Amino acid sequence: MAEDGELRRISALVVRVVAADPGLRGDAEDACQAAWAEFLGRPDAVRDRARLGAWLATVARRHAIRAVGRRARAAEVEAAVAPVDAESPEAAALDNDVATALWRTVDSLPDRHRRLVWLLAHRPELSVREVAAELGISPSSLGKVRSRCLAVLRYRLTAQGYTYP
Repeated sequence: MAEDGELRRISALVVRVVAADPGLRGDAEDACQAAWAEFLGRPDAVRDRARLGAWLATVARRHAIRAVGRRARAAEVEAAVAPVDAESPEAAALDNDVATALWRTVDSLPDRHRRLVWLLAHRPELSVREVAAELGISPSSLGKVRSRCLAVLRYRLTAQGYTYP
C-alpha cells in the first residue's frame, strides 16, 4: 500500500474532483471519507492499485450525488408536511372541509387501501418492507397496490368535486 503522503495526495485529488461540480462542493470531503471507508471495507474492489485514485473519485462522486438527493427528498417531505398558516377563517374552513372529505373517502376504501393510506399519512418513516409487512403483502407488490389505491382515492375525490393540483 502507498505511504501516508501518497494517501493524503490521493484524498486531496478526490476532494478536488468531487468539488469541481458546484452542486457537490459541500459534500466533497464527507464523500471522500465515505469512499475510503468503502475501500477499507472491501479492498479487493480495486484490482490495480494504480487506479485507486480514479476508483475513489468515482465512488466519492456517487456518495456526494446520493447525499444531495437525500437532502432534496428530505426538503420535499418537509415542505409537504410543513404547517400552512391559514390566511383567513374561510381558508381554514376550506382546508378542514377538504381534510374531512379526504378521510371520509378513505373510510370508504377497502380495508387494505384504508390501512395503506393511514400508514402513508401517519408513519412515513416506515420502509417499503415494513409497510408491506403491515399490510401482509410482498414488498414487490406494494407499488402496484399503492398506485391502485391512490388512483381510486383520486377518482372518488374528483367525483365529489375536489380537484388534484
